[in-house]
Amino acid sequence: MNKIDKIYIAGHKGLVGSAIVKNLKSKGYSNLIYRTSTELDLINQMAVASFFQTEKPDYVILAAAKVGGIVANNTYRGAFIYENMQIQNNVIHQSYVHGVKKLLFLGSTCIYPKNAPQPMSEDCLLTDVLEYTNEPYAIAKIAGLKMCESYNLQYGTNFISVMPTNLYGPNDNFNLETSHVLPAMVRKIHLSKCLEDENWEGIETDLNKRPIEGVHGKSTKNEILEILEKYGIFKKDKVTLNLWGTGKPMREFLWSEDMADACVFLLENRDFKDVKTAGIEIRNTHINIGTGKEIAIAELAAMIKKKIGFQGNVVFDTSKPDGTMRKLTNPAKLNALGWKHKIDLAEGIRLMYEHYLASS
Repeated sequence: MNKIDKIYIAGHKGLVGSAIVKNLKSKGYSNLIYRTSTELDLINQMAVASFFQTEKPDYVILAAAKVGGIVANNTYRGAFIYENMQIQNNVIHQSYVHGVKKLLFLGSTCIYPKNAPQPMSEDCLLTDVLEYTNEPYAIAKIAGLKMCESYNLQYGTNFISVMPTNLYGPNDNFNLETSHVLPAMVRKIHLSKCLEDENWEGIETDLNKRPIEGVHGKSTKNEILEILEKYGIFKKDKVTLNLWGTGKPMREFLWSEDMADACVFLLENRDFKDVKTAGIEIRNTHINIGTGKEIAIAELAAMIKKKIGFQGNVVFDTSKPDGTMRKLTNPAKLNALGWKHKIDLAEGIRLMYEHYLASS
């Protein structure tokens, strides 16, 4: 890529997109374009076609998606499969129609089977059943990476797909109705600490910035206590935080700015032709982005609890689902290309909490 090439980042305000924008700017790319969801509805086929016709980007980074944690994925199943497939279909197809030089499609490691061998390599895709709770989202992402692969084979496009592991970092989603496990845990433990210290100013500040189901800092104390209890935070003798599941599932986490660095590295150094071999079936050309390290959810809770200084109890509600028990990526393909993550989890949690407090 040249520094003046026009690069369209779809989903530039989210956790993934904002990190990629920051990385591109730091490396001198100056011709970046983006639209908010109110300016361009990526679900609208005609609107996307008109945008590509007008802007004619050289490169496209498809980071826009409907995302959420286990509760959101399991509750809004229809919306997750429909909206994600519409976004992908529109952006990928218009990138082909308008001759985009290279497209980077971002998926998720939830594409891999529920009982995939650990760590998960790219070749275990479609070898077994998916985890039920996020199956619609996973199927949408599988369709997206296969669409990129298929367009490359039929039309000669240069579309590459990456599958990042669980991400966290600046601009994360802390909405307790839809957030992923790590940002949700950071917020819940922060609120638990405030309740433990009877720091109502801290609770009110948090809720004014990010209301929970309409409850904000100016709501009554009873309303605030009720909504906190609904999300597992309550006070008897000590403050207790209830979390879903057994705490036993193992998860891998990657700092979002590391992920962004990997994406830009691949845009600059990887083409689809690099994986194409004559006479052999072309499958699973996507690339994992991860650390290759994992931690139990209970250990993660303890790590965040220690960082924030919460002294109360953290208990696990075993009547709630765990999801997949292990999800560890094998990043060997990416490491072999010359990229490796830099921020380990303990440092990432420190940076995450500092960001959360600064943005509250």
